[in-house]
Amino acid sequence: MSERVDKNSSYLNAKSTVGTITRVKDVSPTSGMCPLCIRDCSFLCEVGLSTFRGREALYPEPVQFGYSTASALKDFRLDWSDFNIQSALFKAEGIEADSDQAIFQNVNVESKVAGIQLKIPILTGAFGSTEVARLNWEGLAIGAALAGVIITIGENVCGMDSESKITNGKVTYSKELKRRVETFRKFWDGKYGDVAVQTNVEDQRLGVDVYALSKLEVNIIERKWGQGAKGIGGEVRIRDLEEAIMLKKRGYFLFPDPEDKTVQEAFKDGIFQSFERHSRVGIPTEKRFLEDIDWLRSQGAKHVILKTGAYRPSAVAFTMKLASEAKIEAVTFDGAGGGTGMSPVPMMDEMSTPTVYLETQVLKCAEILRKKGRHVPDIIIAGGLIKESQMLKAIAMSNFGEGPYVKAVLMARAPLLAVMKSSYFAELSKKGKLPRAFAERYGTTPDKFFITAPELKATYGKRFKEIPWEAVGLYTYLNERIKVGLMQLMAGARKWKLNLLDRKDLVALSERASKVTGIPLVEEAEEEAIERILS
Repeated sequence: MSERVDKNSSYLNAKSTVGTITRVKDVSPTSGMCPLCIRDCSFLCEVGLSTFRGREALYPEPVQFGYSTASALKDFRLDWSDFNIQSALFKAEGIEADSDQAIFQNVNVESKVAGIQLKIPILTGAFGSTEVARLNWEGLAIGAALAGVIITIGENVCGMDSESKITNGKVTYSKELKRRVETFRKFWDGKYGDVAVQTNVEDQRLGVDVYALSKLEVNIIERKWGQGAKGIGGEVRIRDLEEAIMLKKRGYFLFPDPEDKTVQEAFKDGIFQSFERHSRVGIPTEKRFLEDIDWLRSQGAKHVILKTGAYRPSAVAFTMKLASEAKIEAVTFDGAGGGTGMSPVPMMDEMSTPTVYLETQVLKCAEILRKKGRHVPDIIIAGGLIKESQMLKAIAMSNFGEGPYVKAVLMARAPLLAVMKSSYFAELSKKGKLPRAFAERYGTTPDKFFITAPELKATYGKRFKEIPWEAVGLYTYLNERIKVGLMQLMAGARKWKLNLLDRKDLVALSERASKVTGIPLVEEAEEEAIERILS
């Protein structure tokens, strides 16, 4: 049995996520320390950084918070690269078997999840109270609207909004949440995609759901139980003392205590530059959850989604049981390995179920529910997905013959990358500082190097000036790369409709992949067909 041998030993005591490095490359495979650890060493390994900064060494580099995203470095031994897509020849499903018709441009990749029509089977987000989401929101929201997908406003936005009005413990106005919803709707066609508002324990206490439904007329509420990058509550960094004090008074946990005089002096002296803001963890019970979903619908929620993390198998089963009983429209399962704004690095690497394993557990639950005649919610898979090939595999793997359980995938870091890259290169263009090779190959102005600019200009006319380049970049990534790439792969599999993808379109490249998922190895796939055809 051939398996990967890299055990990431060099990552144990040196990680780019926290900015640590070892003095030598041939580290101890057990500890990750240099085999010869010396006193006169100016490098900061994990132990060295922890010596000076303590808990700061648990997190992605604090100085980059608000301008970056982070994810796991660990090789989980099984991912989407362990599968290949089967190409076909003697068929054309979902379209007329005519070479003039069966071209990849005619592949239909539209999907429907939680009752919402999508041009591409993608949700983006959730983008919550972190600075990186706030600063990049215009590009994220308008880009999602242009592409016809769902964007999710993440947790704690109202609680973090200094201009929120809170009366008797409930939010009655939030400038930031209002801005986020309205920004998406500026270019929303009202048919494809939508904006969802995510609510965690803190948001429910503040009544964010009621405010979003009644005042902002939001259609989708997503209850959040967790995410794959961490098994604890949401975390952000606060660089302003007064803001930290305000958030503590609103009920958040702050570390260190911003109201402590000693802490205040240390902050003013520059001993540390930011406070950690933590959210409470949810601990759902069956009765409370079912009552909550009924209540949410009575408040006007047209669509309800549940977002959960990569918890142990029994938690996956219990989640599917409750989602079925509550007739939740969709559940997002977020696998380990995906990214976030601020999660403990050891937690991203060492905790929770990786995405492929997690989907396998979810599908087992879905099949049991289906065979019992019970409601099966649409499934959305998340956790480190950035490419159309991963998306196709996640969807195909979920179809046992009755149609795919996985109706869409959730992406967060990749859309943020597209928006941040667009912003930076547009800025470099203004300053005349684009990389020479890039400028020579693609042009020196955004209207030249964004390949979809002419298309969007023709579609929106004078309104094109209202579309930021960051949104053009996200639209280009989603519509011109992901969508077209998916169409090509599907045509190669001779499937012209998304719901026709099934498990027979995949083969496993390793024994582990086959054992975990039940997808046959390359050498086992269609073995009987060879004998049958040539007999």
